[in-house]
Amino acid sequence: MLTGPSDWRQVKLGDVAAQESNSFVDGPFGSNLKTTEYSDEGIRLIQLQNIGDGFWIDNNRKFIPPRKFEELKRHAAYPGDIVIAKMADPLARACLIPPVAERFVVVADCIRLAPDLSQYDPRYLVYAVNHRDVRSQAEQKSTGTTRERINLSKLKTLELWIPPLLEQRRISEILDAAEEAIRQAERLIAKLRAVKAGLLADLLTYGLDEHGHLRDPQAHPEQFKDSPLGRIPREWGVSTIGDIAIHVGSGATPRGGNEVYKTEGVVFIRSQNVTSEGLLLDDVVYIDDDTHRTMGRSEVFPHDVLLNITGASIGRCCPLPKGLGVANVNQHVCAIRLPEPTHEGATFLSSVLASEIGQHQIYRLNAGGNRQGLNYEQLRLFIIPWPPPSGRAGITRALDTHDARIRAEEATLAKLCQVKRGLMHDLLTGKVRVKV
Repeated sequence: MLTGPSDWRQVKLGDVAAQESNSFVDGPFGSNLKTTEYSDEGIRLIQLQNIGDGFWIDNNRKFIPPRKFEELKRHAAYPGDIVIAKMADPLARACLIPPVAERFVVVADCIRLAPDLSQYDPRYLVYAVNHRDVRSQAEQKSTGTTRERINLSKLKTLELWIPPLLEQRRISEILDAAEEAIRQAERLIAKLRAVKAGLLADLLTYGLDEHGHLRDPQAHPEQFKDSPLGRIPREWGVSTIGDIAIHVGSGATPRGGNEVYKTEGVVFIRSQNVTSEGLLLDDVVYIDDDTHRTMGRSEVFPHDVLLNITGASIGRCCPLPKGLGVANVNQHVCAIRLPEPTHEGATFLSSVLASEIGQHQIYRLNAGGNRQGLNYEQLRLFIIPWPPPSGRAGITRALDTHDARIRAEEATLAKLCQVKRGLMHDLLTGKVRVKV
């Protein structure tokens, strides 16, 4: 439970609402607002997808006609109000409503809170509601086994520590600055990833000259030739995956279902672990040695290229790095192995598959199908550019340099998030006081 200094007040969330009707209200029952009543324009709806953990997400835009708004005025919300999610993830997350529309309506799983501005700073309340100790209260009061949910009456009982109004505002300013630094870092990372996509397209189209610069097809057309993939550097070849790989194959589902998964042993890679940014091991599972031996044909090795071949994540790929130890894959992940496994070869092949060259072939094979999926024969027939070793090495170095910049910015982002978490705890508990 939160504690605070002697000049702070402990209040329930329900007590911070303004003294006016419908200042703390959830959305209408589903029967009162059906998806068939949505429109292309009109009054903006606030849905769970719009509520981030302290920030507004503007991607999901749904509307209702003004006449429907008149029926649902009780559930109206306005810029500057606080909106809270009844459902995870995470539970009871809150954010301010920005001025992206003049008025809104909250749907059933969202809550509108208009605070008493004479006593409470809305930004401070958002930070307080999102604090880990208050969220812990919400989780304890929640219901549901598969997905947590908290109702309005329980939400009103969450307890907050509130400093004087001027101190609330100063705390909000400090945390706003930390939040903006995080958003700037996220925008920079997104920009760098977009730049990488453009860089990859150029590298796979023009290649690099002996000085490490992109070739210019206008100034030096003699350096290029026609190919099934269009104009490519003259010394490049065009091949199929089947021609260059000594192994193309995936794993299988271990007998026994999820019960065979262990907390240690042989790393077992699933499709959720294979991402375009590399192997993600946050939720990796393991299998024991006996299970691994029965699946020996699907063991994977450093510098194999892993490609998701079924499901919604089809086409995501990355090289298997060194240092992971013994590893295996399930039936949704295909491993492609080159005759001489190297970082340069695996990175280049993975980059080709992740580029428009590879993704277009995946899309074409799955267009119109009821279930997304590739088979080995289709994958072996994929056409790819294949430069000489020096060309692949040069392109890999260029991509590695760019990836290093992205990783550095991601490390900065992680540090900023850690700083913000520390600030939230120190400032929202009064452990560290601010000068007003």
